[in-house]
Amino acid sequence: MVDKTATEMYRSRTDALTTDLGEGQPIVFAHGTLMDRTMFAPQLEALQDEYRAIAYDLRARTDRYAPGYDLWDLTDDCAALLDGLGEDSAVIAGMSMGGFTALRFALAYPDRVDGLVLIDSIATPHPDEERAEYSALVEPYEDALEPLPREIAAGSTAELFGETTLEENRELVEAWVDRWATYPGKAVYHELNSWLGREDVTDRLSEIDVPTLIVHGEEDSTLPPSRAEPMLEELPDAEMELIPEAGHTSTLENPEPVTDAIRAFLDARF
Repeated sequence: MVDKTATEMYRSRTDALTTDLGEGQPIVFAHGTLMDRTMFAPQLEALQDEYRAIAYDLRARTDRYAPGYDLWDLTDDCAALLDGLGEDSAVIAGMSMGGFTALRFALAYPDRVDGLVLIDSIATPHPDEERAEYSALVEPYEDALEPLPREIAAGSTAELFGETTLEENRELVEAWVDRWATYPGKAVYHELNSWLGREDVTDRLSEIDVPTLIVHGEEDSTLPPSRAEPMLEELPDAEMELIPEAGHTSTLENPEPVTDAIRAFLDARF
């Protein structure tokens, strides 16, 4: 049974789950697997002078990481978050899993979406072989309350960061490994399984008639840019910006061009 109190906390504990800076057109950032709202710190800091820039922690980084949930539950969480923020609608920005959620939010709550920013994310499911690999990786931690083993955390760096970052910014990489090694295994298990079996929403992208910016790290080996590019053909109003020297976590790996792309999009469209 889905824990409805998990959704309600986004309405009633909004201030505890968000970083909320500035005033103006709201833009809400949702993070990806293993990450948290701090992955958008550079963007929030830069955008707060003109926009209400908000980032929030998804369930896996809260005390409501279990029982099982899916992307549609996370979509309801986002709607409750807007309620808690006192906003009827916002630009929804999501990285990877956050982008999977953003697309579904636009489908489920079209009147509450002013625009989309899809960061290192795609509309299609993972191929069966990749799904099997991910599933096998987290299966041992289904009931584990103890922290994720550090070797598992360290093994995730090639998925989350690009070659340039892995070679030239070890401080950033190790700081996140330290953080991942504090997560309950069970939280990571449910987080990954929230999206692992997701359906393909490509054939519904034509319904999302709001301005959309696709931002993607050129060095993203987890979800290469070629997997995101087809969305340009299916979304009615979309543009794409590739970020050099950045992998799957482009907002932290090369934050300035990511922020510049988002600001230019917001300034032009909102």
